Amino acid sequence: MKRFKGDALLIAASGLSMGILGAALAFWGNPANSGICVSCFVENLSGALRMHDNARMSYLRPELIGFIFGAFLMALAGREHRSRSGKMPFLGFGLGIFLIVGSSVFMGCPIKMMLRLGAGDLTAAAGFAGLAFGVWVGILYLRSGVDLGASEPGSGRFQGALLPILAIVLFLASLSFPNLLTSSSTGPGAQYAPVIVSLSAGLLIGALAQRSRFCVTGSFANLYLARDTGLMRGLAALLVSAVVINVSLGLFRVGMFDQPGSNPDHLWNFLSMAMVGIASVLAGGCPFRQLVLAGEGAVDSAVIVLGMVVGGGIVHQWSIASTAAGPTPEGKISVLAGLIFCLLIARFYRVKG
Repeated sequence: MKRFKGDALLIAASGLSMGILGAALAFWGNPANSGICVSCFVENLSGALRMHDNARMSYLRPELIGFIFGAFLMALAGREHRSRSGKMPFLGFGLGIFLIVGSSVFMGCPIKMMLRLGAGDLTAAAGFAGLAFGVWVGILYLRSGVDLGASEPGSGRFQGALLPILAIVLFLASLSFPNLLTSSSTGPGAQYAPVIVSLSAGLLIGALAQRSRFCVTGSFANLYLARDTGLMRGLAALLVSAVVINVSLGLFRVGMFDQPGSNPDHLWNFLSMAMVGIASVLAGGCPFRQLVLAGEGAVDSAVIVLGMVVGGGIVHQWSIASTAAGPTPEGKISVLAGLIFCLLIARFYRVKG
């Protein structure tokens, strides 16, 4: 994971947009404390594509389309759209699955983790500690010589643009043919902000993140690798702005119990997000960052995103996703499997100098 050099103002704007819009989208109709949650959105997409049968988790989130297409448009505008790919796409596919597995056991991606903290949900603190620890372990892997190979240009311009094009075509087709995808009538999948608001928020956040290189796990990685606090300032902006908006809207409630979209098992919250942290370092970014990278032409990230979509189906078909009562036995086994998967990558892909 390279050191990001985004402009300080753009990084702050990225963090502020996530914090403000993340809290506001929940107020406008998205599930509580889940105004922005990439893993939740991906699970909703998998349900809309009929990849799982959880009737409460099916909806094509316009924010998800916006993240990808906003990054795509910004990359084109800044002449930064470059099709590129690495040598180990199948490993990336597996990492994409486990990014969703870990997030579903924690009940949220790293962005939702920050938004939960910004709403007063103290159960997210264990996840925060786990993510910080996991990124540290991932950095130790890199320093020990783990190398999955650098991306190289020349995979074809169309291939690099294919995922953003497919995303916008899917979105337009869902508007033209309402029965093309399934949508929940109850549960989190039936809770959503107005389409134009959701899409606009996604486009803005995706565009800003593409230009600033903002990433939650990247914030920790930069701190560990280079003592660079630039992205950490963006993370602080996300948290503080979420607190301010939640307080102003009457949505801030400090507590450990009965928090929406959370579970009270601190051990597995820690372990699941530790796995997400390690997998994010190996993959080159958190689930949100993979969407942005795919938007700007990274074919490896597009494969990781496809793995995430498959993972969104798996976590519900195999009862991996946690509930308010806590993680399931299947979820615990899957987190351990993800940790072992990351350990095997570190074992077999260490370049000996």
